[in-house]
Amino acid sequence: MTNNQPTAEEMPFALSVLAGIASRHDGLPGSAPTPAAPPSGPRRRQLTVDEYVEGVRNGDRAILARAITLIESNAPAHVAQAQEVLRHLLPSTGGALRVGITGVPGVGKSTFIEALGTMLCEQGHRVAVLAIDPSSSISRGSILGDKTRMERLARHPNAYIRPSPSGGSLGGVARKTRETLLICEAAGFDVVLVETVGVGQSETAVRGMVDFFLLLMLAGAGDELQGIKKGVIELADALVITKADGDNKARALAAQAEYRHALRYLTPATPGWKPPVRTCSALTGDGIAAVWHEIERFRAEMTASGVLAARRREQARDWLYQLIDEQLRTLFFAHPAVRERLPAIEQAVVEGNLPVVSAVQELIAALGRL
Repeated sequence: MTNNQPTAEEMPFALSVLAGIASRHDGLPGSAPTPAAPPSGPRRRQLTVDEYVEGVRNGDRAILARAITLIESNAPAHVAQAQEVLRHLLPSTGGALRVGITGVPGVGKSTFIEALGTMLCEQGHRVAVLAIDPSSSISRGSILGDKTRMERLARHPNAYIRPSPSGGSLGGVARKTRETLLICEAAGFDVVLVETVGVGQSETAVRGMVDFFLLLMLAGAGDELQGIKKGVIELADALVITKADGDNKARALAAQAEYRHALRYLTPATPGWKPPVRTCSALTGDGIAAVWHEIERFRAEMTASGVLAARRREQARDWLYQLIDEQLRTLFFAHPAVRERLPAIEQAVVEGNLPVVSAVQELIAALGRL
C-alpha cells in the first residue's frame, strides 16, 4: 500500500477488503503474471461526527444510508464513532410511531407494508421501513431482498426502505435494528415499520422495540403453516387476516370470527387494550385504512393513559441489560485465559470426561487467576 492511501482504520467499513496473495498468476505452469487491476477510483472520505449528525437531521438520504452502515459496522473505530453520532442525535429521537409487523412467509408482509406505507406517504407521513431479511448461512447476506418487492413504495419521496440481513439474530431482528430505528427518527421519519422474518422464531425481540405489534394471519392455511401464531398471538396488539379478496374473502371473514373468539381467553399484550381483529386486501386496498385507524386509536389511548411512555421506559431498561449480557459474553470469550483453556475443556466435555457445570466453573475461575 502506498503512502497516499488510507489505512484500514481510515477506510469506510463497507469498502474495506482483505489483502490478496502476493503472487499474480493462476498457478499453472508457464502462465504469465496478470497485471494489477487499475484503481477503481477515489475512495469516499470518512465523514466526521458533526457531518453525520447534520446530514441525518437535514434528511440527507446519502448520509442517512452511510450513518446506518456505520451503525451496522463491528469495526472498533466505527463502533466508537457510531456511538458518538447516536449520542448527539438522541435529543431528536422518540417522535415516531414504531410498528412491528410479523407473520409467516407467504402471508404477504411486503405487499401489506407497501400498501400501508404508500397510503401513509400520500397522507403526508414520512415512513421508514426496516425490512429484516433472513440471512444466508453462507454469505450472511439477505436472501429475500424486500426492497425489490416494494418498488412503488421505494420510489415515493416520503419513504425510506432499509433492508438488512438478520445475521441469525433471535426473531429475525438485525442486531443493530434498535439503533437504526433511532437514526431514522432523527432524520424526521414519523412512522417506522419494522418487518420481521416470521419463520417461527421468537418475535419477542421486535416486541421489545416497538409501540404497536401487528400480526398478519392467513385464512385456512392450516396449523402446520401457522405454528408461529401459538408463540406470538399473545404478543400482538392487533391481528389482521390478509388476502381477504375474491374467493378467499369468505374464509377470511370466518377466520376473523374465530380469532375474535380465541382472543377472549388470552391476556392482552398491552394493559387496557383489547386487540382488534381485522381483514384486509393489500391488492385492492380494502381494510388498509381501517388497520391504520386501529393503530392511531391505540397511540391516542395508550398515550393518554401513560402506558406507551411506560412501555418505552421498560424497553430502554431491557435493552440496557441485553447489551450488558452481549458485552460480557464478548469480553469473556476474548479473555486470554478463556481462549487458552477453552479448546481442552470443550474436548473434555464432548468426550464425556468433564461435567458441563464443572467446565463453566473452571473457565470462570481462570479469569480470577490472572
